[in-house]
Amino acid sequence: MTTASEDRLLVLVRHSEAASGNGSDEERELTGDGWDHAREAGRWLHEFGVGADVTFCSTATRARQTCEAMWDGGYSEADVRVDSRIYNASAQRILDVVRDADHDANVVMVVGHAPGIPYLTSILADGEGSEQAHEALAEGFPTTGIAILSYSGHWGDLGPATARLDRFHVARPSAG
Repeated sequence: MTTASEDRLLVLVRHSEAASGNGSDEERELTGDGWDHAREAGRWLHEFGVGADVTFCSTATRARQTCEAMWDGGYSEADVRVDSRIYNASAQRILDVVRDADHDANVVMVVGHAPGIPYLTSILADGEGSEQAHEALAEGFPTTGIAILSYSGHWGDLGPATARLDRFHVARPSAG
């Protein structure tokens, strides 16, 4: 994707559906449907023409598996940085991670958890952007939800009400 030097995309992804387990929360794995949904997310992003320069991913198994399945679905592998700050993080903590992105990264993806990912989407866009995307977001941010936000500026300056929500998609395979 070619963009001007200060035009950026932020792709925020809530991990795919995970099994409830008896082990630690961080070790929960994707369900069969979760793998399918994440592969569909990868297909959708590929078809939409979005490829990340860097992906920040939670340390949780389900988030790392979401990334892996998205690649299986056709999404371009990026420089992936597994970051413990994203696991069950607040919106502010995730924002701090994004602000650390390399200056030359035009497209940054974060694969994390609710409520941090949904809340960060809301505060960054603050109603700006596509009405259709905001309406879809208002219905909830389920697992394998994807928010694509545009932003113009340095990652270090990203903050509340500085981005626009361009697209919101919930990845589910088509029936039939």
